[in-house]
Amino acid sequence: MELQSVNDEGESPGGQKAGKKRKHEQEEASPIKKLVTDHSEKVASHYNSLQEVGLAARSQSRIFFMRNFNNWLKSVLIGEILEHVRGSGSRRVSVLDLGCGKGGDLLKWRRGGISHLVCADIAAVSVEQCQSRYDDMTRKSHINEKIFSAQFITADCTKEVLSEKLDDPELMFDICSCQFVYHYSFESEQKADMMLRNACERLKPGGFFIGTTPDAFELVKRLEASDSLSFGNEVFKVSFQSKGFYPLFGCQYHFTLEDVVNVPEFLVYFPLFEHMAKRYNMRLVLKQRFSEFFEEKVKKEHHRSLMMKMMALEPFPTEDGGRQATESTGEYCYAKEQCGRAGVKLPVGTLSRSEWEAASIYLVFVFQKMS
Repeated sequence: MELQSVNDEGESPGGQKAGKKRKHEQEEASPIKKLVTDHSEKVASHYNSLQEVGLAARSQSRIFFMRNFNNWLKSVLIGEILEHVRGSGSRRVSVLDLGCGKGGDLLKWRRGGISHLVCADIAAVSVEQCQSRYDDMTRKSHINEKIFSAQFITADCTKEVLSEKLDDPELMFDICSCQFVYHYSFESEQKADMMLRNACERLKPGGFFIGTTPDAFELVKRLEASDSLSFGNEVFKVSFQSKGFYPLFGCQYHFTLEDVVNVPEFLVYFPLFEHMAKRYNMRLVLKQRFSEFFEEKVKKEHHRSLMMKMMALEPFPTEDGGRQATESTGEYCYAKEQCGRAGVKLPVGTLSRSEWEAASIYLVFVFQKMS
């Protein structure tokens, strides 16, 4: 197994000659030279074609609880970062939602009482739906409630400079949030750097760049443990083209998650990500696997309460003879074990094994702009 390392200048050991030799060896090993594709278009096309479904349909989804769990985790992350920003004396909080999708985090920003939001995404249909959600939110808001102002931008944030598209060219952000998106940019160094530039260059000193992304080490570990070029279960599948060699940029895999995701993604080698962020005067404050983040935050009563409210865990056993999310054998072994312990109040909250395996691929990161 080889995951390339970098020196302080961000170059691979051995410099250009070694890189050329490796490239030549790879080309000789593959009789059919792969066509170089720009995957941004595939990503935009996929998310543009996703149908917007109502709450009733979402509640029938096999990954209903996992999606709620991920949403809870983002809520906790966003809430705690907003507390930090307010604690430093910011009254008017401006946020950049980089890769906003259909606006799944709009309510989080509303609850956080921010002043201004800029939403940017590569998928035009998603941006339209995000703006529509925002318009509905403002229409239905209480008379005395002041909803944040917002700008919506359709742009490929791995290629275009966002600051040139802002209505207010002087605007600076307290927070940039990039949820389940940054890994698409690791197709090349240029794209990854442009995404970082868009995330960080307009941050105020002390401002935060926060996000969630797959953990490259976890993905590689599971691939290497597999006897094929893929791994997964009944809700997700990850497929690589090869294993044993993992380039720093452009290390592509295909990720499918039930009916929600079916796109090419790229490994984000985190030490390199951290190194690149230093170019924009950013320092790493937090990096935690979802499992670690959950175990730490669930200790607090208000986070547990929010978890119940957001239905982030599935009740086991179900009450009134209802059905679990899946009938597959072994999906609730851990929950059954907990139920058998003395003093445990039923039902317990859990995720099915398949959903937990999918959710535990990800990590949380927080960078802060140095003053």
